[in-house]
Amino acid sequence: MPPTIFSPDLLKDKVALITGGGTGICRGITEAFAAHGCRTVITSRKQDVLDATAAEITAVSGTACLGVAADVRKLDQVEHAVARTLETFGRLDIVVNGAAGNFLCPAASLSPNGFRTVLEIDTIGTWNVTRTAFDAWLKDHGGHVLSISATLHYGGTPFQLHASVAKAGVDAMTRNLAVEWGPLGIRVNAIAPGPIDHTEGMDRLAPGELRDKFIQGIPLRRFGKIEEIANTALFVVSDAAPYLTGAVIVVDGGAWLNTGAGFV
Repeated sequence: MPPTIFSPDLLKDKVALITGGGTGICRGITEAFAAHGCRTVITSRKQDVLDATAAEITAVSGTACLGVAADVRKLDQVEHAVARTLETFGRLDIVVNGAAGNFLCPAASLSPNGFRTVLEIDTIGTWNVTRTAFDAWLKDHGGHVLSISATLHYGGTPFQLHASVAKAGVDAMTRNLAVEWGPLGIRVNAIAPGPIDHTEGMDRLAPGELRDKFIQGIPLRRFGKIEEIANTALFVVSDAAPYLTGAVIVVDGGAWLNTGAGFV
């Protein structure tokens, strides 16, 4: 990970469970947390990917990273991942909900199964992980929940009805839990990334010549970087932001504001 302005021991002695941590934005968040002293557990459905990622992160950062295969739609697998976290590291300070599913599809062609699958991964999966971590550790010790949302539902995004509805649910969950769990010392926030380079999502949404057209709709005239989302995550879960809860922080170069140049 590129150098940051944060102290290397920003998250020293902390433990984080990061869903979707094997690839993309959440791998970047895992790398950033590990580089700043946080022991991490990453989950996805593919153990081989997790093992490779965990080994690389441990080798580079010198901080332990464990991969545990889990489908966030399946509660027993989520419970196993949380249990492994506590068995291995003895605590769970930070939960990052990054597992997500998406594909491009016009609403008129969207099947009930396709719609349901994205909601099950993004919204119900986020709840499964958050509630399990709450019961197992957070309710008695406090901590932080950080979910990865999106800006799709701030307007009307073509071919993204399913993901828009799913992420709107994540935002609502973030705000409601911040109110209910704040008295227990649990902060609940979300980050809504915009177009981020070198991610599967942008490879699908803006392939080839569409890339330049997409960039023209972004006020900062570029895609974001994974490390920029990771740096935001570092700030949000650290002691630099102790009074921040219930927030959905948009990191998108101003893209969602520029509706007059929207991508259609």
